[in-house]
Amino acid sequence: MTKMQLWSPISSLWDLQEEINRLFWGFGRKRFDEETSELAVWSPTVDIKEDKEGVTISAELAGLKKDDVKISVSEGVLTIKGERKFTDEKKKDNYHRIERCYGTFMRSFTLPSTVDDSKVKATMKDGLLEIYLPKKEEAKPKEIEIEVK
Repeated sequence: MTKMQLWSPISSLWDLQEEINRLFWGFGRKRFDEETSELAVWSPTVDIKEDKEGVTISAELAGLKKDDVKISVSEGVLTIKGERKFTDEKKKDNYHRIERCYGTFMRSFTLPSTVDDSKVKATMKDGLLEIYLPKKEEAKPKEIEIEVK
Protein backbone atom coordinates (compact mmCIF):
# COMPACT_ATOMS: atom_id res chain seq x y z
CA MET A 1 0.00 0.00 0.00
CA THR A 2 1.44 3.40 -0.98
CA LYS A 3 1.13 6.57 1.04
CA MET A 4 -0.83 9.40 -0.46
CA GLN A 5 1.13 12.66 -0.46
CA LEU A 6 -0.93 15.67 0.54
CA TRP A 7 -0.56 19.01 -1.20
CA SER A 8 0.60 21.79 1.10
CA PRO A 9 -0.07 25.38 0.05
CA ILE A 10 2.55 26.67 2.50
CA SER A 11 5.21 24.33 1.14
CA SER A 12 4.33 25.28 -2.43
CA LEU A 13 4.57 28.99 -1.61
CA TRP A 14 7.93 28.44 0.09
CA ASP A 15 9.25 26.59 -2.97
CA LEU A 16 7.98 29.38 -5.24
CA GLN A 17 9.66 32.03 -3.08
CA GLU A 18 12.95 30.09 -3.15
CA GLU A 19 12.78 29.82 -6.94
CA ILE A 20 12.09 33.56 -7.30
CA ASN A 21 14.99 34.38 -4.94
CA ARG A 22 17.30 32.10 -6.91
CA LEU A 23 16.29 33.53 -10.29
CA PHE A 24 16.24 37.24 -9.45
CA TRP A 25 18.56 37.69 -6.49
CA GLY A 26 21.00 34.79 -6.81
CA PHE A 27 20.34 33.09 -3.50
CA GLY A 28 18.21 30.33 -2.08
CA ARG A 29 18.34 27.26 0.11
CA LYS A 30 19.99 25.01 -2.45
CA ARG A 31 22.09 25.85 -5.47
CA PHE A 32 24.06 23.78 -7.97
CA ASP A 33 27.66 24.81 -8.55
CA GLU A 34 28.38 23.82 -12.15
CA GLU A 35 32.15 24.16 -11.70
CA THR A 36 32.43 21.63 -8.88
CA SER A 37 29.21 19.69 -9.61
CA GLU A 38 28.15 20.09 -5.99
CA LEU A 39 24.85 21.08 -4.45
CA ALA A 40 25.29 24.11 -2.20
CA VAL A 41 22.97 23.74 0.77
CA TRP A 42 23.59 27.09 2.44
CA SER A 43 24.73 30.54 1.59
CA PRO A 44 25.89 33.39 3.79
CA THR A 45 23.65 36.38 4.33
CA VAL A 46 24.92 39.63 2.87
CA ASP A 47 24.37 43.36 3.19
CA ILE A 48 25.09 45.58 0.20
CA LYS A 49 25.48 49.32 0.57
CA GLU A 50 26.49 52.03 -1.84
CA ASP A 51 27.81 55.53 -1.36
CA LYS A 52 29.31 58.07 -3.74
CA GLU A 53 32.75 56.41 -3.50
CA GLY A 54 31.83 52.74 -4.01
CA VAL A 55 29.87 49.63 -3.09
CA THR A 56 30.48 47.48 0.00
CA ILE A 57 29.31 43.88 0.30
CA SER A 58 29.39 42.42 3.82
CA ALA A 59 28.92 38.66 4.22
CA GLU A 60 28.47 36.73 7.47
CA LEU A 61 30.97 33.87 7.50
CA ALA A 62 31.13 32.88 11.17
CA GLY A 63 33.64 30.14 11.87
CA LEU A 64 35.43 30.41 8.53
CA LYS A 65 39.05 31.39 7.97
CA LYS A 66 40.29 33.41 5.01
CA ASP A 67 41.65 30.21 3.43
CA ASP A 68 38.10 28.77 3.42
CA VAL A 69 36.84 31.57 1.13
CA LYS A 70 37.66 32.46 -2.48
CA ILE A 71 36.60 35.70 -4.18
CA SER A 72 36.78 36.28 -7.92
CA VAL A 73 35.66 38.90 -10.43
CA SER A 74 35.07 37.90 -14.02
CA GLU A 75 33.09 39.60 -16.79
CA GLY A 76 31.32 41.96 -14.40
CA VAL A 77 30.32 39.27 -11.88
CA LEU A 78 31.70 39.03 -8.34
CA THR A 79 31.64 35.50 -6.92
CA ILE A 80 32.20 34.44 -3.31
CA LYS A 81 32.78 30.70 -2.82
CA GLY A 82 33.75 28.69 0.17
CA GLU A 83 33.09 25.83 2.52
CA ARG A 84 32.18 25.49 6.17
CA LYS A 85 33.45 22.10 7.28
CA PHE A 86 31.77 20.10 10.01
CA THR A 87 34.42 19.41 12.63
CA ASP A 88 32.81 19.56 16.06
CA GLU A 89 29.89 17.71 17.57
CA LYS A 90 28.08 18.54 20.79
CA LYS A 91 26.52 15.48 22.38
CA LYS A 92 24.75 15.09 25.68
CA ASP A 93 22.88 12.01 26.83
CA ASN A 94 22.53 10.67 23.27
CA TYR A 95 20.83 13.90 22.23
CA HIS A 96 22.38 15.27 19.04
CA ARG A 97 21.62 18.75 17.77
CA ILE A 98 23.09 20.57 14.77
CA GLU A 99 21.52 23.87 13.77
CA ARG A 100 24.31 25.55 11.82
CA CYS A 101 24.65 24.86 8.11
CA TYR A 102 27.74 23.18 6.72
CA GLY A 103 29.08 22.48 3.27
CA THR A 104 29.95 24.51 0.22
CA PHE A 105 28.39 27.82 -0.73
CA MET A 106 28.53 30.20 -3.64
CA ARG A 107 27.10 33.71 -4.04
CA SER A 108 27.38 35.70 -7.26
CA PHE A 109 26.59 39.37 -7.81
CA THR A 110 26.38 41.24 -11.10
CA LEU A 111 28.40 44.41 -10.71
CA PRO A 112 27.17 47.76 -11.98
CA SER A 113 29.20 49.26 -14.82
CA THR A 114 30.19 52.13 -12.50
CA VAL A 115 32.42 49.81 -10.41
CA ASP A 116 36.17 49.60 -11.06
CA ASP A 117 36.59 45.82 -10.70
CA SER A 118 40.39 46.07 -10.99
CA LYS A 119 40.57 47.73 -7.54
CA VAL A 120 38.44 45.36 -5.45
CA LYS A 121 39.61 44.95 -1.85
CA ALA A 122 38.49 42.35 0.70
CA THR A 123 38.99 42.11 4.46
CA MET A 124 37.81 39.55 6.99
CA LYS A 125 37.48 40.08 10.73
CA ASP A 126 35.45 38.27 13.40
CA GLY A 127 33.53 36.22 10.83
CA LEU A 128 32.54 39.21 8.69
CA LEU A 129 33.86 39.42 5.14
CA GLU A 130 33.81 42.93 3.67
CA ILE A 131 34.40 43.46 -0.02
CA TYR A 132 34.89 47.04 -1.18
CA LEU A 133 34.27 47.85 -4.83
CA PRO A 134 35.33 51.43 -5.64
CA LYS A 135 33.54 53.36 -8.36
CA LYS A 136 35.31 54.49 -11.49
CA GLU A 137 36.37 58.14 -11.36
CA GLU A 138 34.00 59.10 -14.19
CA ALA A 139 31.08 57.50 -12.29
CA LYS A 140 31.58 59.51 -9.11
CA PRO A 141 29.28 62.51 -8.71
CA LYS A 142 30.98 65.83 -9.26
CA GLU A 143 29.89 69.07 -7.68
CA ILE A 144 29.55 72.01 -10.01
CA GLU A 145 30.14 75.38 -8.52
CA ILE A 146 27.55 78.03 -9.28
CA GLU A 147 29.02 81.19 -10.62
CA VAL A 148 27.39 84.37 -9.32
CA LYS A 149 27.14 87.31 -11.78
